[in-house]
Amino acid sequence: MTGAAESERYEEAAQLRDAIKTVQTLQDRQQKMATTEFGHRDVFGVKRGPAGVVVQAFQVRSGRVVERIELGSEDAIVGTSDADVLEAALQQFYELRMAPPEIHVPAEPDEREALESWLSSRSGRKVHIVVPQRGEKRGLVDLATRNAAFAYQTRFNQTTAAHYDALETLQAVLKLPALPRRIECFDISTIQGSETVASMVVCEDGRMRRGDYRKFRIRGSGLAAGGSTNNDFAAMHEVVQRRYRKLLEQGGPFPDLIVIDGGKGQLEAAYKALEELGLSNLVGVGIAKKEELIYTRDNVDPIALAPNDPALLLVQQIRDEAHRFAVTFHRRARTMRDLRSEIDRVPGIGPRRRKTLLTTFGSVAGVRRATREELSAVVGAKVADAVLAFFASRP
Repeated sequence: MTGAAESERYEEAAQLRDAIKTVQTLQDRQQKMATTEFGHRDVFGVKRGPAGVVVQAFQVRSGRVVERIELGSEDAIVGTSDADVLEAALQQFYELRMAPPEIHVPAEPDEREALESWLSSRSGRKVHIVVPQRGEKRGLVDLATRNAAFAYQTRFNQTTAAHYDALETLQAVLKLPALPRRIECFDISTIQGSETVASMVVCEDGRMRRGDYRKFRIRGSGLAAGGSTNNDFAAMHEVVQRRYRKLLEQGGPFPDLIVIDGGKGQLEAAYKALEELGLSNLVGVGIAKKEELIYTRDNVDPIALAPNDPALLLVQQIRDEAHRFAVTFHRRARTMRDLRSEIDRVPGIGPRRRKTLLTTFGSVAGVRRATREELSAVVGAKVADAVLAFFASRP
């Protein structure tokens, strides 16, 4: 810690300081917590970030922390919360373990009751998921959370060098004038012929920047359902033009590299859009599915890289994320449309009350589970009765 501070690596010094405090606090609490009152329990802490997620679990037996277990993932899904992460982590953690009588977490999972029922049936006894608010129990949750934060920093800093190696390889392969620190990737998706959508994802310094992702509904009148290859070209032209016209208005930041999901035709459509905006100086490449060939504007023949080449792996990762984001966008839009239509069938429910119900109870399932008293407090007794009658008539 002292060495890091003297070298002005202050963030690293702070992390090491917290690690020292964690060790000292844990040693002190080993003595304080050795009571029957503290008993058997597992304690969880979570750290989410742009690079991924780390979950720390302390197993407490007879008041003592007997084991620390770490779960980690480089997939930080857009829109997740600590509760979402914990719900997935608890299922994974107890798939091969027996749960103690109590599980302490920093945030309550949305499906707490269902998880408790599942854990109880596996353990043969009642299992409670608790969010401690104060005292020693809350202190241990905070300690697990600090541990998760430190582990996050350690885990993902170790991958930084590998990320930069991939970027340097990509720069050399594509003969780029600078390291492609910011990469923007576009994907066009027509799912089940119902709607054409597009996604744009951003990778900076080898890591996905989910806060910069964008999604688009294609407006072009020529994009009929079941889009043809030419429609794909038109969609790519439209979305690239919309994206960089907006960036021109905002003054950037412009990417060091643009990746297009597609071959020569999609890349040419993207460049045409850039030229119309006066941005032909930006560099773009296309990556074709199946063959995984990289197309550039200046070379007639595509570039074929080895399957394990770090440059290809990075481009594939970004392209796959763009595709995942586009598919997720389409599915969510379709799901919300279906959910809204179900609520709309309840007599007396209009757009305002529908929004109020979904906002208050979180989902149609939440509305279905609500009691008459809870519904009446939100939409009044008459509409509450209509909601209850509607769901009572459905399987």
